[in-house]
Amino acid sequence: MQKLSIIKIGGNIIEDEHSLNSFLKLFSDIEGHKILVHGGGKRATHIASKLGIESKMINGRRITDAETLEVITMVYGGLVNKNVVAKLQALQIDAIGLTGADINSIQSDKRPVKEIDFGFVGDVKKVASNSIDKLIKADFTPVFCAITHDGNGQLLNTNADTITSTIAVGMSTLYDVSIYYCFELNGVLQDFNDKNSVVKHINSATYKELLAQKIITDGMIPKIDNCFDALNNGVQKVHIGNSSMFTKENDNFTTITL
Repeated sequence: MQKLSIIKIGGNIIEDEHSLNSFLKLFSDIEGHKILVHGGGKRATHIASKLGIESKMINGRRITDAETLEVITMVYGGLVNKNVVAKLQALQIDAIGLTGADINSIQSDKRPVKEIDFGFVGDVKKVASNSIDKLIKADFTPVFCAITHDGNGQLLNTNADTITSTIAVGMSTLYDVSIYYCFELNGVLQDFNDKNSVVKHINSATYKELLAQKIITDGMIPKIDNCFDALNNGVQKVHIGNSSMFTKENDNFTTITL
């Protein structure tokens, strides 16, 4: 099976021009087939406030009303996505920018209202892996933003980590897939105040221990749960760290396996 790398970049990389440029150079050097996934939440919050639209967050999740969805579509699907695609073309990577609505690649259901009404937020239902594969086979590099659709004409704001893991699971029937979650930290940390205290390997047994010791807490729990969900459904490995994990010299990042 051919290898496929699926890389998700966090908002802090997107926000910083220098970090973005150095990441994209490393991304362009990755051998073999690859897919990039990005959000853009910080940029969306900034532009929404310029337009006089207040951003509402609950437990770190954005409430997406109709006005906010318009801003997210403009920022994620337009400003951020096309900026990344243009920079990749300059690095000789034939990138194609996509939402989940393009080529019907990612369909979602609107999240049902329980205690909280998240508005136009999608939970991924299916990934059109064969359609995405046609782009890869044609030597295009897909760049997905964090927007999906419901199949009935409605766009939905969707968590970029989830998009990454569901694309990876969908593509794992066709490729040997590895996921890279790339953000500003070196990896999962043993001690949050010591940036070099990276937990290099996590499997299902050590994950239970890290949870019990409260080393993995808060927002990192859904991220790691997402990783194990992908691993249980065909993905080979998940890596978490900063962009230097794409260099030969660096082995100071977290790798998760079953």
